[in-house]
Amino acid sequence: MTALTLEASLGATVSIDLCASCQAFWFDQHENLQLTPGSTLKLFKLIGEQASSKRAPLSIVLKCPRCGSHLHQTHDLQRNTPFQYWRCDHDHGRLITFFNFLREKNFIRPLSPQQLEELRQNIQMVNCSNCGAAIDLATASSCTHCGSPVSMLDMKQTEQMIAQLQQADRHDRPIDPTLALQLERARREVEASLSSGQSDAEWWKAASSTGLVEAGLAAAARWLKKASG
Repeated sequence: MTALTLEASLGATVSIDLCASCQAFWFDQHENLQLTPGSTLKLFKLIGEQASSKRAPLSIVLKCPRCGSHLHQTHDLQRNTPFQYWRCDHDHGRLITFFNFLREKNFIRPLSPQQLEELRQNIQMVNCSNCGAAIDLATASSCTHCGSPVSMLDMKQTEQMIAQLQQADRHDRPIDPTLALQLERARREVEASLSSGQSDAEWWKAASSTGLVEAGLAAAARWLKKASG
């Protein structure tokens, strides 16, 4: 793993561990709760830049980098979105994949029936954004290997979250207390179809070769680069 130093609350810093090949983060206990909005933005941008990279599968047996004990798979729920991570029984921290980190932050959601139908009309196979296995859309709407539903990045919510994080990271401005409500409203706005601007040939090619979430992440990373430049 590679250490990544980020700003934390109250002027402190945290050093999280990144495994680029496995596309996963290791957070020591409570580190994920201490990140500033700017640090969250950096992690999101990093995930977007890694979206097209080939991912190595996680080991069947995962061990805590602090004490060497086996990590235990844990299922959790955030805003009705299920996600999973691997925790140390000795409270040293947890390992979470990029995909599940985004699910925990409510950036990812399953496709609606209408979106699945539109997807099937354009491509036949898509890679699972959780484990990388191929999904035959003619016969399945979830991964037969890990059970994850075919999902996509919520682009409207992502853009609004990025804008909010950019504003909140200003030292003279506190984080907006209505952020959660605004994000929930943004999530509901994306319902019947894939957002405009994603239905061109380039989008479908990227979605077919890398996965829906990865294609959305690449687009978001480009948007973030343009917005910050």
